Amino acid sequence: MNKKIPKSAKVVVIGGGVAGCSVAYHLTEFGWKDVVLLERDQLTSGTTWHAAGLIGQLGSSATITRLRNYSLNLYKKLEKETGLSTGLKQNGSLTVATTNERLEELKRQLTFAQRFNVEAKEVNSEQIKEIYPLINTNDIVGGVFITQDGQADPVGVTNVLAKAAKNNGAKFFEKCPVKKILIKNNKIVGVDTVYGKIDCEYIVLATGMWSRQIAADVGVSIPLYPNEHFYILSEPMSEIQKSLPVLRDYNNCLYLKEDAGKLLVGLFEPNAKNAFKNTHKVPDDFSFGELPEDFDHFEPYLKKALNRVPSLEKAGIRKFFNGPESFTPDTNYLLGETPEIKNFFVCCGFNSIGIVSSGGAGKVTAEWMINGEVNDDLFSLDITRFEKFHSDTKFITERVTETLGNLYAMHWPYKQLKTSRNQKLLPFHDELKKRGACFGQVASFERPMWYAINGEKAEYNYSYGYQNWYKSAKHETLNTRKHVGLFDLSAFAKFEISGPNTHEDLQRLCCNDIQNIQGKTTYSQMLNNKGGIVADLTVTCLDKNIYRIITGSSVREHDKKHILQNISEDTSFEDITEELVCFGIFGPKSRNLLSEIFGNKFSIDDFKFGTGKYIEYKNINLWFQRLSYVGELGWEIYIPIKKSKIIYDLITSLETKYNLVHAGAHALDIMRMEKGYLHWGHDISPAENPYEAGLDFAIKINKNVDFIGKRSLISNNRKRRKKLTSFVLNNSKPGSPLLLHDEPIYYNNKIIGETTSSNYSFCYDKNIIFGYINAEIDTNNLNGGKLEVEVAKNKYEISILSKPLHDPENTFTKI
Repeated sequence: MNKKIPKSAKVVVIGGGVAGCSVAYHLTEFGWKDVVLLERDQLTSGTTWHAAGLIGQLGSSATITRLRNYSLNLYKKLEKETGLSTGLKQNGSLTVATTNERLEELKRQLTFAQRFNVEAKEVNSEQIKEIYPLINTNDIVGGVFITQDGQADPVGVTNVLAKAAKNNGAKFFEKCPVKKILIKNNKIVGVDTVYGKIDCEYIVLATGMWSRQIAADVGVSIPLYPNEHFYILSEPMSEIQKSLPVLRDYNNCLYLKEDAGKLLVGLFEPNAKNAFKNTHKVPDDFSFGELPEDFDHFEPYLKKALNRVPSLEKAGIRKFFNGPESFTPDTNYLLGETPEIKNFFVCCGFNSIGIVSSGGAGKVTAEWMINGEVNDDLFSLDITRFEKFHSDTKFITERVTETLGNLYAMHWPYKQLKTSRNQKLLPFHDELKKRGACFGQVASFERPMWYAINGEKAEYNYSYGYQNWYKSAKHETLNTRKHVGLFDLSAFAKFEISGPNTHEDLQRLCCNDIQNIQGKTTYSQMLNNKGGIVADLTVTCLDKNIYRIITGSSVREHDKKHILQNISEDTSFEDITEELVCFGIFGPKSRNLLSEIFGNKFSIDDFKFGTGKYIEYKNINLWFQRLSYVGELGWEIYIPIKKSKIIYDLITSLETKYNLVHAGAHALDIMRMEKGYLHWGHDISPAENPYEAGLDFAIKINKNVDFIGKRSLISNNRKRRKKLTSFVLNNSKPGSPLLLHDEPIYYNNKIIGETTSSNYSFCYDKNIIFGYINAEIDTNNLNGGKLEVEVAKNKYEISILSKPLHDPENTFTKI
């Protein structure tokens, strides 16, 4: 019997799990009523139905925490409005630590919680026993109790969202698989279903673990893959109270929750198993499906559970469950418009925490679509943080075996992933390795993070205190400031755009005045329509109507998408990231070193700051650009990748004469903070305008171009709700305390902001902090008030840094 589906809709949501239903609800709630949701089988039949339904308010970032708290409040609200039950129980959550390092991590979460009014407290072993009488506390050193956390029924939450969406006018069709996504001129035009075509302007792919293979059919990359996910359900246990909180034992990879008088025990283990590994394809008819049992895999963790809750040993196992759950390369969601196809949105990749995530994720997805852009700091969830290779079968299947376990593994500062490495190696990689490089992966490149010295191993020894790479960072930063450093900057994204309208396009895209002079470089931001900072980059005029854009390594797809959406049809765009190596040669001796190799072309008169030119060396055409992200005299050299080893050998042949030091990404980050330079994604994002970030100098509000965001900046009269401020920690030592980001900043015991970046400066023996504080705080007149930053429930006094530690007069731009 044929279903009568509509011939057209504004939006088609594909997938009837909790995420798809949330998107449909929010779109209709925000005013887009013409929404159709298509489900291939029944609502929740993919992975939603077997979710544990844990509701934890604290996430790994401020963004995720806000989305989770929104979800919790939404489910309570809609439960009342629809009359249906979500099964929500706010019995709290108890997380225990068996090591001091884990307790430190939990205490940092407590500090973080204060910014969001989440009721949480540290508890000792005796208090843990009171809260959870069944627990064995012999090896527990402490824990955290969050009173309003809990659990919900995944099917109930989905049904509440679905009913609310239908009440708003959304049309739902179950048993209606989509055969094909229809595209014309790189834009969504409709979907073809088993019951006919639906013309539409937008789609939202919310198909969970099927998303990667569905998108691949139309050339879209969605990096996720399902693993096997295990839990057991005990027989009824008389000692279990229904008020028992959710218990998490991260060190033993366990979570436990009360389930109708029984105990559910699940795990996020470090040695995860891929699902469907024979075909690497999720069957189309896999509904309410389970995978074969693997008790041998589960048994070591069951023993840990029996130790944690001894009475569990007396109970039988009613159900052994193994079901697939999809995971992403970094355990964050996948949201937003895909870079490949206009109006193709995704809302998936929830890494087994979709119930608590989907309310907020559906909201921001709907806002993204309706507004046409992002006005919050959502890059950590934006699908454009990934590149094509991230969804390749070999890469993603290997990576997710690690990321599943990372949900409960230690979230160490500066932690590097181990799987799917060595994707892109540069011709001089082995030379860097011989010199002690400890590599980190960024944008598929292996980038030196630091260089081991004094015979030490080039490996991280993770800690929440003193870092084992500090000695190296000290050596690298001091020698770069005193002599010269070689930095591998090859991972920077590099674009070239050309054509008769290129300068006009750039003037419209950028808030600074882009120099239309051969060799001139302009530092600028690109904004959204509300004035938020979308990109932070440099633009260089190579020749008439030819420009090169250099931007961050991790924002390659993100910035490319924004540029392509806003340039003229006859403007040519080329991504040359992998065609060129970039060396940064920075430091007082950089001019002399380069002059000895390439000739007398680097004097102040011949090569002014902010300019660039081609210099040929033995038929190798090299682009030299006089800029420095470390605030020192120096040049970036762009080299054809196949010739890069030749140039590397040339430069290093003089390392003894000029005391050249190899320097890594940690040194770069420390030195940019010494100079007061900002980092997009930490210090600036779409949630801030340039005035709030102190980037007034890069805004040419009076240029005769209506650049994107200009009208908002003018209409808001350069409004600042907050302001980026620099601080130093009083009486600090390296790693004591270890400041990172997102720590609350206090003024007279009241939270006035949060940190965005921090590093210890070995050149100036100070711990530098960047952070946003309320705009009304008069930093020039604190009236004797006390400024503090809080780390792991301890407060430390800080002072305002009125100017950069290094070269505040820009001396090195003048020599």
